[in-house]
Amino acid sequence: MRRRDVLGLPLGLFGAASGLPHVARAQLQSFPSKPVRWVLGFAAGGTTDIVSRIVTQWLSEQLGQPFIIDTRPGAGTNLGTESVIRSTPDGYTVLLAGTPNAINASLYPKLSFNFIRDTAPVVGIAAVPNVMVVHPSLPVKTVPEFLAYAKEHPGKVNMASSGVGSTPHLAGELFKMMTGVHVQHVPYRGAAQAVTDLLAGQVQLYFVTTPVSIEYIKAGRLRPLAATTVSRLPEFPDLPTVGESVPGYEASAWYGVAAPKDTPPTVVDKLNRDINAALADTKVRSRLVELGCTPLGGTPAAFGKLIADETEKWGKVVQFAGLKAE
Repeated sequence: MRRRDVLGLPLGLFGAASGLPHVARAQLQSFPSKPVRWVLGFAAGGTTDIVSRIVTQWLSEQLGQPFIIDTRPGAGTNLGTESVIRSTPDGYTVLLAGTPNAINASLYPKLSFNFIRDTAPVVGIAAVPNVMVVHPSLPVKTVPEFLAYAKEHPGKVNMASSGVGSTPHLAGELFKMMTGVHVQHVPYRGAAQAVTDLLAGQVQLYFVTTPVSIEYIKAGRLRPLAATTVSRLPEFPDLPTVGESVPGYEASAWYGVAAPKDTPPTVVDKLNRDINAALADTKVRSRLVELGCTPLGGTPAAFGKLIADETEKWGKVVQFAGLKAE
């Protein structure tokens, strides 16, 4: 390896690569040498689609190979997830993983895979806050007013989500669990469809991510009641958090990249380094922040811990709510 190539590698990656045969080292240096398939288990037009396009565009331009987004919605992201788990573990097929993967571990009792066991965490990309929004026709402007209205009209408020077991769904279930209100869950096949019906007044409530909702909020087409984060959002400093009215409430989405479990560690490290570089780019970072996202980055181990912690947290909500998907 040339001296400048060695200096361009993280210490951990160099240590692993130095023990490889010459051919393997050459393959690692040239990775990716063909297109990389970036699988989404979500419908197009939602937060994952937006975030993925920002990151994959940078990767494609900087690495000289296209990162192709492959949208495979269905079964609460399980179809796309399983397609990656069953793919060749060479780094050329990766998954845009997210909160639903942590939720599905307890929501689906008959999964043919174990997400933590069967994937290799690569890197976290972004944490994405949800905003509790309502259609402007609903006569409420705060969380306490919403609670009063929902209790006076039990079952009359329809709550949209981007699918059973999605982050918006579980954010709503957590809200119901902690407040005792009854709202009717209406699942859609993606965020775009849910927002369309919310804008039309067909449903009244949605715990929606900021990238999907921020422009509608600014235009006054949706009314935000509160953010689901621990702290107030920089984009909406006057918007309270749900936790200010419902102590202890927090529900944020997160996304990152995972690969099949037997993907070589050197390839995982290379992907980790490249995606961290994308997240450090000023344009990529500022675009994610504009959408209300918090860029993550970090090590594969850190992302693996996030997945494990979130799997435990949402498992308790699924159990309490008695949720089950077939």
